[in-house]
Amino acid sequence: MEVCLKVEHIVDVYEEMYHLSRLALTGRRQDVQMFIRRLARRLRRTQPDLAGRLDSLLAESPTRESPLRNESVSALPVDPDSRLRLARVEWPVQLEAQPIWADHIRSKLELVVSERNREGEILKAGLLPTRSLLFTGEPGVGKTLAARWLASRLNRPLLILDLSAVMSSFLGRTGTNVRHVLDYAKSTPCVLLLDELDAIAKRRDDSTEIGELKRLVTVLLQEIDDWPYTGILVAATNHADLLDPAVWRRFDIVIQFSMPNHGQVERMISQFLEPKGVQPEIVSTLACALKELSFSDIGRDLQRVLREEIVSDRPLVEILKRLVHDQARLLPVGEKKEMALYLDSLGLSQREINDWTGLHRKTISETLSRNNGLKSARRS
Repeated sequence: MEVCLKVEHIVDVYEEMYHLSRLALTGRRQDVQMFIRRLARRLRRTQPDLAGRLDSLLAESPTRESPLRNESVSALPVDPDSRLRLARVEWPVQLEAQPIWADHIRSKLELVVSERNREGEILKAGLLPTRSLLFTGEPGVGKTLAARWLASRLNRPLLILDLSAVMSSFLGRTGTNVRHVLDYAKSTPCVLLLDELDAIAKRRDDSTEIGELKRLVTVLLQEIDDWPYTGILVAATNHADLLDPAVWRRFDIVIQFSMPNHGQVERMISQFLEPKGVQPEIVSTLACALKELSFSDIGRDLQRVLREEIVSDRPLVEILKRLVHDQARLLPVGEKKEMALYLDSLGLSQREINDWTGLHRKTISETLSRNNGLKSARRS
């Protein structure tokens, strides 16, 4: 019996040597690492010392320098017909402003960074760090910024799939282009962003979609399952309802980004206008007027205001009040009443508040009187 076991063990060793050699000859480093990690997991119970040595090899394995850092950007894959690059690269990744997120979003993103900082310990335990994340939410709520933030914190290049170059009218070409980008991203430690995921991962039960895109979804699901731990795949969509149902369970972490609340809007405005020394009352009023907008829209409006200050030679406060005026008239009645209180705190007359918000003068008077009554009751 013992002799049979030894012979069987020898056969297994030769078989493992064959598979490892085959993978090594393909030049796909991440596949070799995946094989060694699985082998270590199998040996952990019967030969713990050898499994530990394999884990150490993986943890100490020097990371090959990213081709995104040292080679020409022309090394990026291109469409064979248009010759357009199939992806854009950002390196080094610069953040224009510090992101303002809800606590549950920040905690999940910080967890991904912490895992990468302790990657060796996670691998030694026979586990894998987070490899893939799916971001959903309205446009302009910070999904792309979150991908940039991850790349910046991890000191990795950000690779962004360029849909305009990837999508092709030639049958089968779109799928090939996507595979080229995915293979390129697998070859280097980077953060790959698949923005507008719904464009290439639509529901396969949609009768309006052609067979090629349905096959592309299947390939994409397989790629997500096999994504190497050396990189991070981030996908984002504004239309979560269009995604194929099988997409959701493929990602390690799913994060829903929501529109900013009043407090987040106020913090963003304060951060943006801090060098200008704008009064807190004006910041609060702006936050009330802009709270229905996304982070992206708010940033766009504030940049326009700062440009206008330069070219018009008008006081910044006057331009900010005009922004409040334009937004206030679009608010529902209940929020216009809240806006009336802010405008009253700025010293505007009831006639001016009527002009800014469109509220009836009687409604404004009653709103301000009720608020003053509440203040008096609290003081007494």
